[in-house]
Amino acid sequence: NINLLAFHLPLDAHPQVGNNVQLARVMDWEVGDSFGSLGLHDIVLSGLLKSTMTLDELSASIANRLDTRPLSISSGDHPVRTIAWCTGAAQNYIEQAADRGIDAFISGEVSEQTVHFAREMGIHYIAAGHHATERYGVQALAAEIEARFGLRQQFIDIANPV
Repeated sequence: NINLLAFHLPLDAHPQVGNNVQLARVMDWEVGDSFGSLGLHDIVLSGLLKSTMTLDELSASIANRLDTRPLSISSGDHPVRTIAWCTGAAQNYIEQAADRGIDAFISGEVSEQTVHFAREMGIHYIAAGHHATERYGVQALAAEIEARFGLRQQFIDIANPV
């Protein structure tokens, strides 16, 4: 007696229980604008940090709150105030973030070309882990289903360094 449901992109972008908005909640980031159209919806969120940080401070905050070991790619010594983020394998949105003048882009994964885009376009990049960035939407959705329908749920977190 088990049911398994799998949703991906709709869960990333959902405005209440989505991975992106839930990552902002966990990190205490203020959500501002969105961009990165994927079908009918924007998938990337952006906003302002509550205070200006260095890249190392932002990376340490992510490491602490998500219990992960992020990979930080510096594009210089400029501080971070504006950020954009998209959970999972969304590193290809770095160019759109840079075009908007964002100081740092955070996603789950990194590709070889991401490093070069970051350095050449002057935007810091943090790969915080696909698994680490996408744990919170499914938990929020499960809690919503439990509250609305009275169905028991259990989140099983299977550690994954990627």
